[in-house]
Amino acid sequence: MLIVSCGEKSVNHNKDITLEAFSELKTPLYVISPREVRKNISRILKQDSDSMTADYRTRSYYINGRPLLWVHRNGIDERADTLLSYISKVEDLGFSQDKFCVKQIKKDLERIKNLDVDSASNDINRVLARLEYNLTKAFLRYTSGQQFGFVNPRYLFNNLDVKDSDSVSVTYHELFDIDMKTAKGGFYEKAFRKIYSDSVSQFLHEVQPKDKLYDRFKKMLASDSVSVSQRPKILCNMERCRWRTASKPTDYKKYVLVNIPSFHLYAVDKDSTLSMRVVCGNFKTKTPLLTSEIKRMDINPQWIIPRSIIEKDIIRHVGNRNYFDSRHYFVRERRSNKKIPIWNVTWGMLNSKDYLVIQEGGRGNALGRIIFRFDNKFSVFLHDTSSPGAFSRDDRGASHGCVRVQKPYELATFLLKDKRRETVEKIKYSMSADVSMLGKTKEELQDIGAVDTLNHDMLISGLDVEPHVPVFITYFTMFPDKKGTIREYPDVYGYDKVIYKHLKNYR
Repeated sequence: MLIVSCGEKSVNHNKDITLEAFSELKTPLYVISPREVRKNISRILKQDSDSMTADYRTRSYYINGRPLLWVHRNGIDERADTLLSYISKVEDLGFSQDKFCVKQIKKDLERIKNLDVDSASNDINRVLARLEYNLTKAFLRYTSGQQFGFVNPRYLFNNLDVKDSDSVSVTYHELFDIDMKTAKGGFYEKAFRKIYSDSVSQFLHEVQPKDKLYDRFKKMLASDSVSVSQRPKILCNMERCRWRTASKPTDYKKYVLVNIPSFHLYAVDKDSTLSMRVVCGNFKTKTPLLTSEIKRMDINPQWIIPRSIIEKDIIRHVGNRNYFDSRHYFVRERRSNKKIPIWNVTWGMLNSKDYLVIQEGGRGNALGRIIFRFDNKFSVFLHDTSSPGAFSRDDRGASHGCVRVQKPYELATFLLKDKRRETVEKIKYSMSADVSMLGKTKEELQDIGAVDTLNHDMLISGLDVEPHVPVFITYFTMFPDKKGTIREYPDVYGYDKVIYKHLKNYR
């Protein structure tokens, strides 16, 4: 016997049997040749066309002639049984045993255990070669997937929406910018060492997702009450829980989380949660998934209008002063920062990147009365809105990518560490005051018949958020609500379909 069952408690009397010892057996069927084992492995890897990263790593390992991992001087031992006990349960994760070579490994282990070999396709050296190769392949697939996820979200989402294309190349909109840990070369080398040093059981335990939400999804998947149509959604959200982000909400006592499919924001401070509706990007201008830190809130911010909106909507209104005045737009030269009188603005100016169209802060501004800023490459922020009616809709995908918040004042006070009455009142006053006369000269005020009635002692333009508050923009189509009950939400950007398509490689 060459293996010991993982449930057997007796001593392995064959632990000192070596390949060399088997080569001395008189029965030709049982003669093991390390050279023949390797020759058969070479034949297997040449026929293996599977294209997962773990598969490439498996082939690379044996192509480079590195030491056998499972077949060694102690024969095939309990490490193989341990791995088999894990991969036999992959159906509990929604995967097929076939994708982890379970049936073939089980058959070949039984053949070796019972010395059920022949001189043809089940020659002992062929069986050992299949075991060596399939065990490694299954081990790498399973451990890399459980520890880091079976799909790479950065590659998946950043190669999804075409930005531009020609006969030579295609560029895509970037939709995912979360710092991730992935299965790189160091992981696979560690995995090889774990096999070789008899630490398979420990490593298989280590790679399991340490996420309470993952455990809840796994229980749901095993429930008889789950419908066939729900299973793909559960699998996709389980996969999201596997992704090893460098930073997680559970790492912090205070954080802000936006879940796009539910169109909700949760501001959590220890055991208290502030919940509110949000408006996110529509299908064509998706809100990117990101992690950052809220560093500042600006009150009555000006809106620098994107060039796409200038070219599509604004440029055709050149010469129409009423259009610009009614929307509180003004034009500024980028280089000199000089404000250009509306009656002097030309089509050529707005068609040039040398001039900016800016909307004044205050009532009617597209950003609302306050914006919450954090570092990111997309110029996406959380902010108030001048169109609160959108919050009453179920489908709140209506922005160009930013996240509009339903309760901006409450979020502002939440972010404050020191909630002094004076500071809170100044925020409230500044968010409600008529600031349309700010920055205007006496002549401009006279021209529009305005009077400066502001209490400038109460007016503030913004505050730094100290300490910074982590912000997570996520995408879960099944997610706990404020009370902790898992709710289902529409796949508004179609991300579940994309993830599930890739998970089918394991189904």
